[in-house]
Amino acid sequence: MEGRVALVTGAAGGIGAAVAGELCRLGAAVAAVDCDEDRLARTVEKLTADGLRAEAFAVDLAGRTQVDGAVAAIEDRLGPLDYLVNCAGVLRTGEVRDLTDQDWDATFAVNATGVFVMSRAVVSRMVPRRSGAIVTVASNAAGTARMQMAAYAASKAAATMFTKCLGLEVARYGIRCNVVAPGSTDTPMLVGMGVNGEAERAGIIDGIAEHYKAGIPLRKLGRACDVADAVVFLLSDRASHITLHSLTVDGGATLGV
Repeated sequence: MEGRVALVTGAAGGIGAAVAGELCRLGAAVAAVDCDEDRLARTVEKLTADGLRAEAFAVDLAGRTQVDGAVAAIEDRLGPLDYLVNCAGVLRTGEVRDLTDQDWDATFAVNATGVFVMSRAVVSRMVPRRSGAIVTVASNAAGTARMQMAAYAASKAAATMFTKCLGLEVARYGIRCNVVAPGSTDTPMLVGMGVNGEAERAGIIDGIAEHYKAGIPLRKLGRACDVADAVVFLLSDRASHITLHSLTVDGGATLGV
């Protein structure tokens, strides 16, 4: 990936930071995008301190009007984009009758609409160049019902099918669009779900019968680097004949379905 240019959303932490770091280590110049300007700056500082090429761009995907200008600025600064990774995501949990309109709107604004507006801005520039690769980080919840996760699961399902439809439209231009669907991954988002100690982690690994949730056959939580490796593979030339695909990275939690 030496000499390639990548844009990674949600790059301030978790899976997004892992993806940005791995792309940098493989020689790409990375535009690290996030709405959390302070955390993003710290993440990029660590990368640049190691001699890697990464630049921070503070962008709120929920503010649609920022995206086109940000993509233009990124290409002016780093060069034409070869890769886009849609990692940004938010999670609002609760039973449907307890979810507020704000919970629903905030979830879809980033997880679905954010993927749409960023992908549209980037792919519009990729099409004339007739090359590029896009990966959207969704969730195994996009295809498996989860209690208290209706907004999140629905938004990730929307992002998944959007990415595949986009991939169908742009395949004739040599642009590939794929999805990586993580399961429970050891990130700040998991902590935000109340998984703070060994008992909670064991519950996820063993399964939660009252929530109709199977455990993880590989007997461990995923790591951000596990997901990053899958993303990098789908972006790479080794996946040059793969598009419209969803790669599940969940230790077998959804039983291969």
